[in-house]
Order: sequence, then structure tokens, then C-alpha cells
Amino acid sequence: MSTVYDFAATTLDGQEKRLADFTGQVLLIVNTASRCGFTPQYEGLEALYRKYGAGGFSVLGFPCNQFGAQEPGDSAAIAQFCSRTYDVTFPMFGKIDVNGADAHPLYKFLKGEAKGVLGTEPIKWNFTKFLVGRTGDVAGRFAPTTTPQDLEKEIVKLL
Repeated sequence: MSTVYDFAATTLDGQEKRLADFTGQVLLIVNTASRCGFTPQYEGLEALYRKYGAGGFSVLGFPCNQFGAQEPGDSAAIAQFCSRTYDVTFPMFGKIDVNGADAHPLYKFLKGEAKGVLGTEPIKWNFTKFLVGRTGDVAGRFAPTTTPQDLEKEIVKLL
């Protein structure tokens, strides 16, 4: 049986990163965008990362331009925006597709493990969140309207 630890992705600085490097941590995996109405959630994501990071929690951000072309920049522009605007220090990855034929294998896995509303698989919008337990199993899927703060109790339970 697969877990999120079986996948790898390219970071914003172009390095291949195995998710196995996060083994034993609780993860919040989020598809992000810098020009979205939900973009201010970066602040809440960073706050959770800073509060619980030392206890074995990490946020993994995956920029995506599939929803309203709200992430048009390249990796350098995304990194600069996240750093300057929200002081993001959690791991950010290179831009990916989360839906369709070119969807990143991690997202194909996540969508299969935790269906959306009415059992649908496709991601509906930016800032959809997947919570992953310490064993790499998907513990839940949350809509873009679910704020990072709304997930704090769920994160603490898994920690």
C-alpha cells in the first residue's frame, strides 16, 4: 500500500525532494496560488508551521496555475512573493498540475485516498488541503474555505 512517503517533487529551487524525508511528521499538503482570494491563508499556514514544526508538523505548498490562472509566475517569482509577502518558511515546491492528465502523481494519490464533495476526486480550487498522519496515510481532505486555523485541533490530535 502506498503512502505520501512514496512520492517526490521538485522544490522551488529546482531540487528533487523525496517526501520520505518527512517520515514521521504530520503534514498539511496544500495547492497554493499567489493571486487568489484565499492567498492570505499563507499567513495561517505559516503560523501553524511555526507553532507546531518543532513537534513534528510541516506544511508542504504546491503552487498550481490551473484555477483562474492565479499562479502565473515562475519558481523565482513564487519564492519571492511567498517570502516577501507572507514570510513563508515552510517547504514550497515547484508549480504542478493537480488535475488532468498531467496531474502530479502525489496529487493523483491524494485525490484517490480522500475524495471531495459527493465522492468526487478533482480538486475544485486553490488552497484545497490534505492532512496526513505520521504514518503517511491521508487523514482528511478540506475545502479551500477551511482556514488553517480551523484545522488546528485536527493537527494536534495527529501530533
